[in-house]
Amino acid sequence: MRRFLCLCVLPFAAILWLRTALYTVDYTEYGYVTRFGEPVVIQDGQTDAGLHIKAPWPIDAVLRVDRRVQAVDLPAVESLTRDAANQTVDKTLTVDAFVTWRVPTAAAADQFLRTVGTPEQAGRVLGPRINGRLAAVISMLPLDDIIAIADLAAIDARSEKLRKSLWGENADSLPQQVLTEYGIELIDLRIRRFAYPEAVRASIAERIRSERSRKVAEYESEGRQKAADILSTADKEARTIEATARANQQLIESRADVEADRIRNEAQAKDPAFYVFLQKLKAYQSLLAETRDVLLLSTRHPLFDRLLTPPTHELPQNTK
Repeated sequence: MRRFLCLCVLPFAAILWLRTALYTVDYTEYGYVTRFGEPVVIQDGQTDAGLHIKAPWPIDAVLRVDRRVQAVDLPAVESLTRDAANQTVDKTLTVDAFVTWRVPTAAAADQFLRTVGTPEQAGRVLGPRINGRLAAVISMLPLDDIIAIADLAAIDARSEKLRKSLWGENADSLPQQVLTEYGIELIDLRIRRFAYPEAVRASIAERIRSERSRKVAEYESEGRQKAADILSTADKEARTIEATARANQQLIESRADVEADRIRNEAQAKDPAFYVFLQKLKAYQSLLAETRDVLLLSTRHPLFDRLLTPPTHELPQNTK
């Protein structure tokens, strides 16, 4: 039995133990080799990816640090904003943001493992430092400049302005401090959303309703003004059309009267006596039709003059 262990189990265990001397480094990571807890070598996956050899366990150990860009959600921070005149504080605003970071070099990976250790711990380290500065920057901005933005270009411009104000541009800037102390390169900061705390949401809702009521009043006033302009224009056009129609009517009637006078003159010129006779008949008809009185007249009354002795009218003779 002891011989069996020596021939089978021990060689297999030795192979497994020697296998711990081999390790691989991926392109997306740093391989951090330590010997009894002290760093020996750092393999950069960008240049040293592949299979490597070290002393077997427990002499050497390998720690791995991700070299890709990572994102950390910052804890929500509440900050006071400025009023429109930038003289007093306005409303409390809750800011929800996230930051992207990475470990840029092998030396930074060594600093990262010594001071931070894990990505989760990096989030706990970065959160308070960035949120403190973020609250200070937000507190210097008017509320309308933060939330009154409608297009994507303006939102990007606001984020860039906040990022520059937060990072700083001197040698003692926040990214430089974080890189020196923790081996973390800060890449970008983005605001995910702004929100109002529960304590001020009622006043904000009232402000929104007041603003909407003001907009409604403006729209109604503008609508009434446009309606009045339309009615005034329509009334003016109607009066113009009526005046033109009356002028055309008078012109047509005057032309018709002239034509009627011409026809009557031509008829009277052909037989004046007969024309006078017809006109007297019309006068008699008008006189007798518009009264119910009974007239007792002699046959010798001038009224019957044209009835008893009508004018003679000779028809023209046809000539062959």
